[in-house]
Amino acid sequence: MDQVGIIVLGKSTPLNALQVFKCLSDETRLMLMLLIAHEQSLCVCEMTYVLEESQPKVSRHLAQLRQCGLLVDQRDGQWVYYQLAPQLPTWARHILESAQQGSAARLARLTQRLAAMGDRPTRRAALC
Repeated sequence: MDQVGIIVLGKSTPLNALQVFKCLSDETRLMLMLLIAHEQSLCVCEMTYVLEESQPKVSRHLAQLRQCGLLVDQRDGQWVYYQLAPQLPTWARHILESAQQGSAARLARLTQRLAAMGDRPTRRAALC
């Protein structure tokens, strides 16, 4: 069985389907996960721009996804980039792939908006 242990409030518990679905049950969190899965790595300013949401709201949802064990973050100077957790179980990745198919039209619009931002150095200079 493909499980991963996560730490929530100092306790190590295996990631299970119920936790994953609870974490993905919010539209903003789901779209954040789908964008990150599609792009492999995004920073907060890119996600706030693409989703047209406030930085505090996006950061709060990213923290919840990290706490669920679905995302990891990596600091690069003043920027924090988010990626899918490398230990994310195969079954959870399949859930995200299915969700990408079910949200294909919206995801396409969001990735177009992201592409319109230019490359990452341009994005940093303009938005972050």
